Amino acid sequence: MLWPASSQHPMSIAASAEVAAAGYVSRLIKLDNPVRDYAWGSTTAIPALLGTEASGQPVAELWIGAHPDSPSRSLARSDRPGLDALIAADPAGLLGPDVASRFGARLPFLVKLLAADRALSIQVHPNQAQAEAGYAAENAAGLAQDSPLRNYRDGHHKPEMAYAITEFDAFCGFRPVPGTVELLDALDVAPLRAYRDLLVGAGGPQAAFSALLAVTGTERDQLIEQTLAGCRRLVGAGRRWTDVAAACLLAGADHPGDIGAVLLLLLNLVRLAPGEAIYLGAGNVHAYLRGVCLELLATSDNVLRAGLTGKHLDVPELVRIADFSPTVQPRLQPAEVTGGRVSFRPPVPDFELAVCRQPTELPGRRPYLVLAGEAPVRLGEPAGNQAELAPWQAAFVAAGAGSCLAEPSGRLFVASVGAAR
Repeated sequence: MLWPASSQHPMSIAASAEVAAAGYVSRLIKLDNPVRDYAWGSTTAIPALLGTEASGQPVAELWIGAHPDSPSRSLARSDRPGLDALIAADPAGLLGPDVASRFGARLPFLVKLLAADRALSIQVHPNQAQAEAGYAAENAAGLAQDSPLRNYRDGHHKPEMAYAITEFDAFCGFRPVPGTVELLDALDVAPLRAYRDLLVGAGGPQAAFSALLAVTGTERDQLIEQTLAGCRRLVGAGRRWTDVAAACLLAGADHPGDIGAVLLLLLNLVRLAPGEAIYLGAGNVHAYLRGVCLELLATSDNVLRAGLTGKHLDVPELVRIADFSPTVQPRLQPAEVTGGRVSFRPPVPDFELAVCRQPTELPGRRPYLVLAGEAPVRLGEPAGNQAELAPWQAAFVAAGAGSCLAEPSGRLFVASVGAAR
């Protein structure tokens, strides 16, 4: 049962006073969240959600969590400590003993609001063993932590899921070979025929992808030019594959002269309706194109890139860790759907997501990042402490005794660790 704004949680007032007298510290920490201004970001989407004035500069991502590079900061204290520092000072107290024993003194997941107005880089993330080995090797080689030549900035894997806030376009995983052959035949571009032959040969997508990454100079320029011309013809004809061709043209316009616009032909184009999601596991080759999503990922910054970027490329390492197996259905299906709650549970222990439109209990055995959607959310805990989140405001709910209660008046996004596996 919910309580009115003027009243206590069902714990008695006397009990609440006893807890306060014993030095009780609230589990509810409202957050001030940093933004990232990458060039591909939208100038308007995130400011519009936050109700702030657009500056004319791109606002690509809002980070909500304890990543050491851009931690959220507590609004409860005047010195605004970072959430990473608060957790490091008391991991068992804020994360709970079970989560702290599984993940150490770190929040294992990060929430982002992401708004893409240009194509992001084609990229891939390592699994845990690859991340640990790569990070150790680059440290041993003496690469500075902030070196642009680094592939591995930490020793953690980076699986991620994206939940569409608006219609959201992305490329995700390799299309089964027969479909890509049909697409290449529809394009009918002479320089692509050699890569079509590699695709249907023993090497499959890996051979075609690697060969496209290796092409250089005039040959590459002509390949890109003629491929995009083929895409324009296909769009004009209005037949099958026009959506993929149009998306490749968009990426090509965002990144002129970049082989990434050709590489995308090998991947699945996924258009998510609001409320749909995709999961991008280790090795999945992907690129976001347009739209606003909520991204939930392991707390890591390990990225290897293949194209649509001016950043460092390490093609041999990328090909080594990429997963070239065909992806038939990239969408992540909900694990649970009730009248007011949809839950997504990717196949990793680091995170899961619930999207709630009903009163929701947050059991104290684990921590949460909660984000209000388009309408305010009231949070309350057994000691009687309450907090209200304005639209698109977030809070950290620490582990502790009893269940906190979240009362959304619209959507509420609840991120937490997944079950132990």
